Amino acid sequence: MISIDPTKNSERDNYKLLIGSIIPRPIAFVTTQSEDGIVNGAPFSYFNIVSSNPPMVSLAIQRPTEHLKDTARNIYNTKQFVVHIVDDENVAKINETAASLPATESEIELANLTLVPSEDVSVPGVNEAKVRMECRLVQAIPLGGDGPGSDLFIGEIVRFHMDEKIYEDGRIDPRGLNAISRLAGSSYAKVGEIFSIERPK
Repeated sequence: MISIDPTKNSERDNYKLLIGSIIPRPIAFVTTQSEDGIVNGAPFSYFNIVSSNPPMVSLAIQRPTEHLKDTARNIYNTKQFVVHIVDDENVAKINETAASLPATESEIELANLTLVPSEDVSVPGVNEAKVRMECRLVQAIPLGGDGPGSDLFIGEIVRFHMDEKIYEDGRIDPRGLNAISRLAGSSYAKVGEIFSIERPK
């Protein structure tokens, strides 16, 4: 077994260890809106469930310089965002939104995605996702000081939207959703073999 002290590593080395070992990671495609009305869209794999009562998700957005990414800045300003689950049918378009664009340009237009209005937040979602969640910001935690680091956002889901083809009796069909997960580098994974293990009583 190799023992590594992260304080002796560079940020890049720690990053590679994290993304190579914490796999597969779910991918959130997040839409936000600037104060000028520009709808921003970007994918993030530092994303997961926080709570079911109330329903909450977490989203960590890297801050490679002292400047916030558009998504983080918009969430701080509007306190709202929409999370979409990336699946096998939308992953190619979502990948296009990872391009670095000026804040005055919309990744939604670049990827030719279709905006749909939300019901409980002002930020629109996109029609190409089988699952989308309207979120209101509950807590924002800057990590790493004012320089490079990240910003951790916890959002409460105020509205779920599910494609009727994958939803039945309160459950989502994992094969129907066919969510895509992130591995390391440019590698992704689909849902593979599904098996069950009963929890001990």
